[in-house]
Amino acid sequence: MSPARRSGGRAPEPPATGAAAEDREPPTEEVARAILLRQLAAAPRSRSQLAGKLASRDVPEELAEALLDRFEEVGLVDDAAYAEMLVRTRHEERGLARRALAHELRLKGVSPEVAEQALEQIDDEDEVTTAVALAVRKARTTRGLDPVKRRRRLAGMLARKGYPPGVVMRAVEEALGGEGEDPGGEDLQ
Repeated sequence: MSPARRSGGRAPEPPATGAAAEDREPPTEEVARAILLRQLAAAPRSRSQLAGKLASRDVPEELAEALLDRFEEVGLVDDAAYAEMLVRTRHEERGLARRALAHELRLKGVSPEVAEQALEQIDDEDEVTTAVALAVRKARTTRGLDPVKRRRRLAGMLARKGYPPGVVMRAVEEALGGEGEDPGGEDLQ
């Protein structure tokens, strides 16, 4: 009996050494399909993300492409719907600007055309409204700080979320102006 069996543990699968470790068979279609379904059950994914997962599990490229094509055919993989959902939720929940969203879509392997179409659901006014709301919320947590430091913190937070400089400045002015602070940074009260 092996030491692993005697101690009640399981033998490593596959073994780290020996012929079985060197002679790995590529996953079958059933295994590859299970990988895809498990990934999609956890969270929506782009075709590129799924292809990367299959490649990391040594699924032959031809099999991966055939399965991904079939999953697209039946609607389980839809980059356009995925991109639209990601843009909508990241903008509403995290307040990300179009620039940050475009970067995230690029990282997830969504094509530029599909990303551009998904980003059309956020217009300039939506971006300004969200930036102002974020700045007002952040301004509440910085009360009592030096006015210059407050402006810098608000602007930095919005810039990290991908807002362009014009929108950042407008949002900071509106957030601090609503508190009675003048643009020069001194309190009016």
